[in-house]
Amino acid sequence: MNEFEDLLNSVSEVNPGDVVTAEVLTVDNDQANVVIEGTGVEGVLTLRELTNDRDADINDFVKTGDTVEVLVLRQVVGKDTDTVTFLVSKKRLEARKAWDKLVGREGEVVTVKGTRAVKGGLSVEFEGLRGFTPASMIDTRFVRNTEKFVGQEFEAKIKEVVPAENRFILSRREVIEEKAAAARKEVFSKLEEGAIVKGKVARLTSFGAFIDLGGVDGLVHVTELSHERNVSPKSVVSVGEEVEVKVLSIDEEAGRVSLSLKATTPGPWDGVEQKLAARDVVEGKVKRLTDFGAFVEVLPGIDGLVHISQISHKRVENPKDVLSVGQEVNVKVLEVNAAAERVSLSIKALEERPAQAENEEKRQSRPRRPKREAKRDYELPETQTGFSMADLFGDIEL
Repeated sequence: MNEFEDLLNSVSEVNPGDVVTAEVLTVDNDQANVVIEGTGVEGVLTLRELTNDRDADINDFVKTGDTVEVLVLRQVVGKDTDTVTFLVSKKRLEARKAWDKLVGREGEVVTVKGTRAVKGGLSVEFEGLRGFTPASMIDTRFVRNTEKFVGQEFEAKIKEVVPAENRFILSRREVIEEKAAAARKEVFSKLEEGAIVKGKVARLTSFGAFIDLGGVDGLVHVTELSHERNVSPKSVVSVGEEVEVKVLSIDEEAGRVSLSLKATTPGPWDGVEQKLAARDVVEGKVKRLTDFGAFVEVLPGIDGLVHISQISHKRVENPKDVLSVGQEVNVKVLEVNAAAERVSLSIKALEERPAQAENEEKRQSRPRRPKREAKRDYELPETQTGFSMADLFGDIEL
């Protein structure tokens, strides 16, 4: 009886909620048997009370002879014996300490680890404490599949801490946005209109390519991708490709940068005088037709105009009546104006002029004499000849 009373007295020294130090006696079957120092009372520390990872090996956490600080959870009395033990937890003690550390730290950025994809977001762990990051706060764009973040460590901002409700909310998105804002500010401070900068193709759209300049995405409009007309962005660049671009304009307030890729590459008009001259005869392809003529590509990226009057010696009402897009034609160069990026061409200059057209042209080119008025003789009738002053003024009284 005395021994049992001593046992009860020692047990009374241990209460649920106490933080105690215990020595590991044995480790077996995902649980460790411990003895609480200064009491002689035994306790049980299970794998579940060591870590949230249920697939972990308990031997990686505790070994026989180790001393651990644990939280007393509740008393357990054996059914068939008079032994009294306590269920203890190392994990919950660490969580309590973590809560104490978190109070008043809203707004701070901490490193957490994604542990499990849950409904509406991602469960994370910080110093043994379980937190939650809503799907809308994981990235700058809504994330539907949060599974890819499980096992990853990342920075997140503490948004809300309510220990009484075990409420711990964090935002990864705000960390990303703040870093992006700082990077944008630095990039804009270095950008200048007209400068040539390096970047990486971030994404492609139907209207152009977005280039990552190191925190700021600039747009190369489809018209600034190539010297060729009507090109597709994916036919010029690819995602991940490093390129050199020229800064056309900067709008820091709106966060927009306009870029040009074609401005960094030689244009088709560079040195065109050495490639093309008046009176040259070249082969070209009809690229497009208009009401006033046809544009014929004579060099890569250089289209010359065959005016409707230079298509044929015969009268042409509409260029579509005699030419078609894609048709190969021989043309004669009439004029090359590199400054204005204009080439004048002629098809009829290479064709034999029909006699009728030649005569008509000669007739039209012959200067016309001004019409001479017919000579008119004005003669007075005989009855009006030989009149005297008396005949004119005879009725006037003096």
